[in-house]
Amino acid sequence: MGNREDPSPYEAQDAAGFVESMRQLKERAGLTYRELEERAARNGDVLARSTLADILRRKSLPRPDLLAAFVRACGDARRTGAWLEARDRIAADSAAAPPTDTAQASEAAPRPPAHPSTAVRRRWTTRRMVVATTGLLLPLSAVVLWMLLPDSSDGPGRQAADAGALRAPTDGWVTIRIARAPELCLTDGRDRRGAYADAVAVQLPCARAPVPRTYLEPAGEGLYRVQWHHPQQGKGCLTVMSTGPVKGMLEPRDNCGGATLFHVEATAGGHRLRPNHSSQCVGISGDETNEAAEAILERCTGAADQRFLIRPG
Repeated sequence: MGNREDPSPYEAQDAAGFVESMRQLKERAGLTYRELEERAARNGDVLARSTLADILRRKSLPRPDLLAAFVRACGDARRTGAWLEARDRIAADSAAAPPTDTAQASEAAPRPPAHPSTAVRRRWTTRRMVVATTGLLLPLSAVVLWMLLPDSSDGPGRQAADAGALRAPTDGWVTIRIARAPELCLTDGRDRRGAYADAVAVQLPCARAPVPRTYLEPAGEGLYRVQWHHPQQGKGCLTVMSTGPVKGMLEPRDNCGGATLFHVEATAGGHRLRPNHSSQCVGISGDETNEAAEAILERCTGAADQRFLIRPG
């Protein structure tokens, strides 16, 4: 994550190690408790110096809101999501193990998938089921993922692109639109064959699609996670399916630590999305403009269905 010299929240294996990473982040920022309190206030956060001093003396996980305020105050706002995810993983691991005392049990968070290497399927209700059971139409978040087609010379053997030619995409809260049909958003739906019960990424009209909010999280080395936040189903990170009836499609998985990392590569007119260690790109199944067409991994061709837009939301 980030600069190789930056403290990584993912290195910690327990609460004590996580707090030590926080101390290292404070030391790297070179700020006093008073300065961190003042910076947090300028960011619109509340982070009392006495509270922070207590947090960094303890060996238990801080509250998520205090952690986020601390990370932003230290100047590491781009990785706030990574710090929160690492905290949740440690809390989940603590919940999975028998607690050693009452204090540890009270600190533990609700348990998501226990091991980051396990590909756990999300139980995301498909769009039709959500509408039928709750009548809920979620507000469209304001962002667009500019996944763009490669130049015609781009091929499996070519490097992603020269560093100077790449334009960093907007990270944070985003919406995903299809560049050739901006009225269509990349959101959750179901494969049209009905072979898979869980949600996959499809294109649907933005104006009436109950899309989850999308968060583009920097993961270092020019890579990103694509998070979906659903008010009922929680957070899932898009993962390219490697087996099964929806092989090559994208599914939101609870296990963000094991989710697909993407290169978001700029070319003329937008960005393209390419999984790390892959020469393939995300496109739309069958190069279709029809509603509910699935996003799928395919050979990078430079075709229009591989172009996407990213806008802050």
